[in-house]
Amino acid sequence: HRFNENFEIGVPVYEVKVEGGRLLLNPDPVKKGKPLPESHSGLNRPIRREEGPIRVAGISTTMMTLSHPRYSTSEDLLQTALDHARDELGAETKLLRVREMKVRPCEGYYSKAAEACIWPCTITRGDRDDEMREIYEAMIHWADVFLVATPIRWGAASGLYYKMVERMNCIQNQITINNRVLIQNKVASFIITGGQDNVQMVAGQMLGFFAELGFLFPPFPFIGHSLGWEAEKMERNMEFVKGSASLHNGAKALVQRAIEFSKALLDSPICTAHIERAGRKASENAGSET
Repeated sequence: HRFNENFEIGVPVYEVKVEGGRLLLNPDPVKKGKPLPESHSGLNRPIRREEGPIRVAGISTTMMTLSHPRYSTSEDLLQTALDHARDELGAETKLLRVREMKVRPCEGYYSKAAEACIWPCTITRGDRDDEMREIYEAMIHWADVFLVATPIRWGAASGLYYKMVERMNCIQNQITINNRVLIQNKVASFIITGGQDNVQMVAGQMLGFFAELGFLFPPFPFIGHSLGWEAEKMERNMEFVKGSASLHNGAKALVQRAIEFSKALLDSPICTAHIERAGRKASENAGSET
């Protein structure tokens, strides 16, 4: 069964009235609740790292017209990092461009109740066309290193970045409602570029958010670039990034730090103990839909 884009998860509605200072409720619902769709995505399987090299997922959150692509400074540096990770460091890599994916915005189930924001996400359960599941799959099950690239838009990360991370509330909320940590021993790093300043403020939000999910960070976990408020000629900015050996070398060094840190985590006795505990907990939680 395929749910359409307008699917709703409803709760029962009851008739109530106040009479003589008492609240009276008719136990027969005026509107019956709609059942929660079962997860068809496979995302709720036990979380176990498969054998193999370090895996790096690159996420580009820059927006552009799909039929008329343009040069992106953040995505260019991201591609440099991924190429270096694959060709020089022996990692497996994957690039996801959020602009090319059908990702529905968060619909605020947490605003109704913490227990209404579940894993896998209600939207992903109900809409088979929602491609946020690919980002969930890369983040939760596949990647050891999560490398996110964003432009600076009015002093903040891109709108696509916020659209993506709002859909990650269901990951963090598992800690709140189930004491279930989905992100363990994973590394995040960031690439931030723009025609105007605010690299450090964007980095601060990203570091804070991904820390709340459970990610760890290598030394110097982001690189950034802008020409500054008074010199934001975008044509000049693009040419500057294209020809900047220091920025492209910085992207290579960034992913190398992230990979080295990931290897150290995976080789540590603490990480091994976490993996063993996670495996036992995954077995206990197997089949759980929340």
